[in-house]
Amino acid sequence: MTEQTVEMGQADMPARAEAGVNDADIKRRLIRAIATGIIAHADELTVLDAAIGDGDHGHNMKRGFEAVLSDVETLSAAPWPDLLKGAGTRLVMKVGGASGPLYGTFFMAMGKDFPVPASREGMANALRAALAALKARGKSEVGQKTMIDVLAPAIEAFVEGKDLTSVREAATQAAKATIPMRATRGRASFLGDRSIGHMDPGARSSSLIVEIICNELGAI
Repeated sequence: MTEQTVEMGQADMPARAEAGVNDADIKRRLIRAIATGIIAHADELTVLDAAIGDGDHGHNMKRGFEAVLSDVETLSAAPWPDLLKGAGTRLVMKVGGASGPLYGTFFMAMGKDFPVPASREGMANALRAALAALKARGKSEVGQKTMIDVLAPAIEAFVEGKDLTSVREAATQAAKATIPMRATRGRASFLGDRSIGHMDPGARSSSLIVEIICNELGAI
């Protein structure tokens, strides 16, 4: 495993080539891992959403990432900014409910500010911008039992220079921390105190994505 992959691919292409790491292969591997991971957990996400939402989060996410997976070759051949914007566009178009626009906004905003060539500092700035765009789109903040409760601490861990294990653990624990929360945004907010005791489905799908990315990059 190279330092480049630990820091989420911020090395330049010559360094990757010397290390035997192909940029398109990394992209292809990440896309496939994230998409197949979400698809495999679709039933779990549906059960979580059935408890405090419309019960369609798993199905919607599966449909969206099936669309991303079907275009894996096109996306993996594109520069990182275009890959992220392309994936975000597909999620907006294919994922129903609130999740499509939210995930789409996050990926498209990240793609807009993603640095070329990549650097950890530049990626940290892109992640901050993506989180800000997500908060604005969803009109939500940390503590309201949403996907932001996972993405904010995971991004913070990355910005602070933590390793992949720490970033993954931040996401995992943050998803669990939504269980005792009372939802004040999203569909679950209509349940009031009845939303307490359930993991937020968006938080879970966000933690899955972060966990998968960290696992894949750690294995390269």
